[in-house]
Amino acid sequence: MFSQITGINAIIYYAPEIFKGIGFASESAFMQTVLIGAINTIFTFVALWLIDKAGRKTLLQWGVAGMIVCLLGVGLCFHFNLTNGPWLILFILAYIACFASSLGPIPWVMISEIFPTRTRGIAMSFCTVVLWIGVLAVTQFTPVLLQRVGGSYTFWIFMINAIVLLWFVWKKTPETKQRTLEEIEQSWKQ
Repeated sequence: MFSQITGINAIIYYAPEIFKGIGFASESAFMQTVLIGAINTIFTFVALWLIDKAGRKTLLQWGVAGMIVCLLGVGLCFHFNLTNGPWLILFILAYIACFASSLGPIPWVMISEIFPTRTRGIAMSFCTVVLWIGVLAVTQFTPVLLQRVGGSYTFWIFMINAIVLLWFVWKKTPETKQRTLEEIEQSWKQ
């Protein structure tokens, strides 16, 4: 999965700098970062509550779709210089909520479910390395993208990645809700 390669790390890691760069005071940027952390925590618990009720794939689809809308909105805010009003903050907070209730926790659950028992340890290790390489890539390239192409195109690039991820979830990701590991393994053989 592409997990965290859709901008969450850019928003969380660089939130104070993004907010300072668009004119918020340092104290305000700090409070917005605290708010982002609180939203992230609350909606992670929402995901934990819904994961077995709604299903992993459904939560991923809704969450990533919401992330796409929010990334489009963040990009539009930068494009039309609407960074001093409430819209940018609302889109960022909604993005965090969508991410935390879907793409944040669910891949970690799914990678422990979708692989056969005999290869699960190696496969989970490989997936974890790929996820963290994605986090590293976003962390390293976000400042470069913000400087070279600006905020709008940076977040639209993340949006395009999220669109690819939505397609991947829709077409390739199995629903593992209320299925045993053996049932999931058997479904791959069909």
